[in-house]
Amino acid sequence: MNFSNIVQSTNEESDYVRNKLIEFNSQHVLNGRYEEVNLCLKNDKEEIIAGLNSAICWNWMEIDILWIRVDYREQGYGKKLLEEAEKISREKNCSFIKLNTFSFQAPDFYKKYGYKIIAVIENAPNDYKHYYLLKEAQSQNQCLTVSQSAVGGCIQSEYQLYSDQD
Repeated sequence: MNFSNIVQSTNEESDYVRNKLIEFNSQHVLNGRYEEVNLCLKNDKEEIIAGLNSAICWNWMEIDILWIRVDYREQGYGKKLLEEAEKISREKNCSFIKLNTFSFQAPDFYKKYGYKIIAVIENAPNDYKHYYLLKEAQSQNQCLTVSQSAVGGCIQSEYQLYSDQD
């Protein structure tokens, strides 16, 4: 068999590979779940002015995108979308919320609302930084410990949920 024929995959082929990984993961983590949680905000003309795309995976929510149209920024819409996502994550019994952002985007915005930086990659892209942030979603009695290590030039982080009662 010739394995040197690597080609760019189609969307259908990419979905197949993704579904195979989900199938594999499901064999190792019981009660797995994946649910998209996508929110948008429209103005009185029904134009989308802001949106948040996220997914609930197992016991966490991952926010992929939070976008606000330029002329609607600094008016509290990002906060409203973030608060709604956090409310949904609590309703769905998520332990934490994770997300990533660049230094030219909104790390200070997320820190303002309680997200903690757990990893930073320098020069990604160019002279910017790529931040990974996390916020616990359940009770105030639970905390997350984070350990980080550099492996092969990449940062790996490990999370452990514990109660402050421990």
